[in-house]
Amino acid sequence: MKNIKNKITLTILALSLVFLFNQCQSNDYEFGEIIAPTNVNVQVGIVGQDDANPYGDGSGVVMFSVSAENALSYTINFGDGGKESLPSGSVSHVYSKTGVHKYTAVVRAIGAAGVESSKTVEVEVFSSFSDDEALDFLAGTIAGDSKKWYWQANKDLHVGLGPVTDDYGNGEFAYEAWWNNIKAWDEEKSCMYDNEFVFTRTEDGITFEQTQGPAFIPGTYAGVLGVAGDQCHDESVATTMFGVKDVSFGPSTSKAATEGSYNDNPYRGTSFEISDGGFMGWYVGTSKYDIISVTNDELIVRIIEKGGGFAWYHKFTSSKPVKGPNYTYNDLVWEDDFNTDGAPNAANWTYDLGAGGWGNNEAQTYTDNAENVKVEGGNLIITAKADGSGGYTSARIKSEGLYEFTYGRVEVRAKLPEAQGTWPAIWMLGANFSTVGWPNCGEIDIMEQKGDDKNTVLATSHWYDTTNNIKADYGKTTTITNASSEFHLYTLEWTEESVKMYLDDELYYELDNNADLPFNQDFFLILNVAMGGTLGGTIDAGFTEATMEIDYVKVYQ
Repeated sequence: MKNIKNKITLTILALSLVFLFNQCQSNDYEFGEIIAPTNVNVQVGIVGQDDANPYGDGSGVVMFSVSAENALSYTINFGDGGKESLPSGSVSHVYSKTGVHKYTAVVRAIGAAGVESSKTVEVEVFSSFSDDEALDFLAGTIAGDSKKWYWQANKDLHVGLGPVTDDYGNGEFAYEAWWNNIKAWDEEKSCMYDNEFVFTRTEDGITFEQTQGPAFIPGTYAGVLGVAGDQCHDESVATTMFGVKDVSFGPSTSKAATEGSYNDNPYRGTSFEISDGGFMGWYVGTSKYDIISVTNDELIVRIIEKGGGFAWYHKFTSSKPVKGPNYTYNDLVWEDDFNTDGAPNAANWTYDLGAGGWGNNEAQTYTDNAENVKVEGGNLIITAKADGSGGYTSARIKSEGLYEFTYGRVEVRAKLPEAQGTWPAIWMLGANFSTVGWPNCGEIDIMEQKGDDKNTVLATSHWYDTTNNIKADYGKTTTITNASSEFHLYTLEWTEESVKMYLDDELYYELDNNADLPFNQDFFLILNVAMGGTLGGTIDAGFTEATMEIDYVKVYQ
């Protein structure tokens, strides 16, 4: 009986579908005549243009006013990689290539059913804008250089949200006033942490390419696309994600950049736009970024979501983060990013000077000369040199009397010298060193490297064993590759219970701390390159000079 009922139901359904289909066929619908837009008109105004300044005032700003009959919307390809869609009216664009240059802009008027008409105009404009340092940080210094950037996933607040222009009395329009509680390695965002963004120097500027997807689409913009929000999507949704794209630079014009501040510092004043809908992993329909700050290792940017309601803040790093340990200390209390060229910051560092072996039969004389120690290009550079008469000069800087602390996490990102006989060190001494001497003051060596083994680094602690009345030591080694050609992260995590050392967030040294050890008092920081001596060993007979570069020193508590 059940089968008979099913057959009757299917028969009725089939007859109903036939009836509906015939009814639809019997009605004729007219969509109206499809007419391509006509009389496309483009008016171009170069800001500051007059008899004395035929190509403008140097701002590079050009105003475009567009109109056409039967047009529903417009797109403008500005001829420098920039592109914009607008329903009607006017739009401004900044041409940022320094000097006087001619661009071919193409305006497309789009009508019913997507039919379009276009018009081409030539724009010759002068731009005096320049920020070569930002380009150097992003991509490198010469044509052919490339640099990869990644989400700074290992740090809190690598993504944030705030208003575009609203100000409630504290400059909220320029920082993550609405959402600022994302933690390192946020699980919801984990799908995007493999993103890679490559900036490349060319003869004409910079290109951009996202080489590893996917795209993260926040809930604020997902509704526009008709997809689920706060999750990752592939290129079938974020269709402009991949491919090599041009990058144009110009002065920042947003309220945040011109009037606001971020962590009490002004914005850099430079913006960049990725052509052809490119974006850095977070898809909100726009491609123009304000650079808040940029260094060799960190890029902080702000992008306004299409529609103008939200401003997103993103932090990137040029060192791919590795999900490492859950550190005890995460509040940054002291740092030196070495961003001001010249001598090291006198508020942070002083010097040990002179010769005499320094207790280890070392061969160098320490100086404060620029040829031995300087800040340049975002790095501290300590250079050991042959002096031409059989001796050597180098530098040892320290925070003694300037910054001393008990317990914390110390991070030092460094590139080590490669020459035989060099002995680089990142270390600490007890602040009572001048009164009790060594080893009673205690010593923590975050990183040392022997002169004849550049594939190994050492972590060591030294102290005086009062029970046995002897000097005591505890050390460990670990292997390292490319120590002289690439930056690596050397970390100390120092608590009341332990002294731990890490290489690139991998633990390889641990000493139990207790009240009998001198590691429960203030210490100061030391950075130096020695020559020869206990760990430096035999110096290469052909040695001329070698450097240790420090990108930053940070202390967390």
